[in-house]
Amino acid sequence: MTSSKVDIHPEWLEVLQDQFEADYFKKLKLFLVGEKKQFTIYPPGPQIFSAFNETPFSKTKLVIIGQDPYHGAGQANGMCFSVTDGIKPPPSLKNIFKEINGDLGLPIPTSGDLTPWAQQGVLLINATLTVRASKAGSHQKKGWEEFTDTVIKRLSEKRENLIFLLWGNFAIAKSKLIDQKKHHILTSVHPSPLSAHRGFWGCKHFSKANELLISMKKEPINWEIK
Repeated sequence: MTSSKVDIHPEWLEVLQDQFEADYFKKLKLFLVGEKKQFTIYPPGPQIFSAFNETPFSKTKLVIIGQDPYHGAGQANGMCFSVTDGIKPPPSLKNIFKEINGDLGLPIPTSGDLTPWAQQGVLLINATLTVRASKAGSHQKKGWEEFTDTVIKRLSEKRENLIFLLWGNFAIAKSKLIDQKKHHILTSVHPSPLSAHRGFWGCKHFSKANELLISMKKEPINWEIK
């Protein structure tokens, strides 16, 4: 995974070229090589940068920030909260769908693959892009956070009028990386079953985001997953 071989959209490669060549990223690559020799890593290598490939830099309209990929077999597909089609939606994703149903009246889908959102300009990034199978948080503090923090800062610096949906304290802490004079931030508790009842349900972030997009004369997101 050298900078010339990173499977990432050319627009993102240009924006992040210096990161792929940075010392911390070289150390991260060595760590991942070692992990792959001993363990199963999720998501599969070609999907590590799925969020960036489905949502090019110039097409990004809205950003959702997660923390860690799913660590169960076949779940993670490189986009936060999203799971591979055919995999049962995990609890937090079920609660996201429940809120969309309450907010917009859309039916609750059976597929948890959020690629249709990504293809409309919703960047679905986790702070950490890989994880060891069955071991949550195992790749935290290895360099991914520095990379994804830079992603957020570059979006903030180089784009205008993006919408950031920050759910839970971890994501809300990322607001310090965002120029709030240029961008829109909507915050809520996390959609986890532990907290969704404390304000995620009823936050209406999906209709509010679309209202903001329409006010900026941008195409609203079709949040329906079929």
